[in-house]
Amino acid sequence: MDGSSGPSKRDEFVISGNLSRGGVPVGTYSQICTLTRTAPADEFDLQSAADLALPLGQLTVQGRLTAIGAGPGNIVLASTGGTGRYRTAHGTVHGDNVSGRETQLTVHLIR
Repeated sequence: MDGSSGPSKRDEFVISGNLSRGGVPVGTYSQICTLTRTAPADEFDLQSAADLALPLGQLTVQGRLTAIGAGPGNIVLASTGGTGRYRTAHGTVHGDNVSGRETQLTVHLIR
């Protein structure tokens, strides 16, 4: 944050947490987002980069998403690389915000 009142361009936020499948922990993630557009007042564009750390390797994803009002709705980010089992993978990660604290991710990969 740049110290100004409210969101403004170049503001950044970092989030991280656990990944689970059916309630069973399967890895962790970390993500950084930079605010790139703030108009109209309740709509924001964010450039986002994330890393999914899984038992057989890591997967990186990035892209732009739009947040409206309380938060982003549907999120689609491109897979941009990986390690281990995912080193040749490409595809997308689709996210649906199911609550203010939880996003359901669906990973679509071609290896």
